[in-house]
Amino acid sequence: MPGIPAMSSTPTLHIILLEPQIPQNTGNIGRMCAFANCRLHLIQPLGFELSDRYLKRSGMDYWQSIDLHTHETWAAFRSHPHTPERIWLMTTHGSRSLWDCKFLPGDGLLFGNEGSGCPPSIHEEFGGDRRIRIPAFNPSPLRSLNLSTAAGIATYEALRQCNHASL
Repeated sequence: MPGIPAMSSTPTLHIILLEPQIPQNTGNIGRMCAFANCRLHLIQPLGFELSDRYLKRSGMDYWQSIDLHTHETWAAFRSHPHTPERIWLMTTHGSRSLWDCKFLPGDGLLFGNEGSGCPPSIHEEFGGDRRIRIPAFNPSPLRSLNLSTAAGIATYEALRQCNHASL
């Protein structure tokens, strides 16, 4: 179900969700994308239907304003004409901190699914340089943030950098 393009036909960023499982997370991220003029890429299989009521509820009436692209596989996404040139893999196994990256307009932020993240093959594709993490301020062994929270943090840091001159 393609969305109506957001405020501009050129998105500031691309938010990429690989096989998301929880509709509420995807709905929240979609709402953020509509609000922030980001393109949302969903790579199948999805753990829900795009008509899911929980997806729609968390995305509210913003869902019709999302610049949404769905892709059947990772390979289909990579060969799609709207795939961003630079993609950053967001992972708890990242070798670089989010704060140490220099984001540019048109970059993509890739998030794995809620249960297992991204598979090793995708980690290998990005190597250490493009695998980044959100810094933890609690030294306890907590695994990760909620997907929609992590997407919000990373997206707004990237937007801050891309739009710094206009703030």
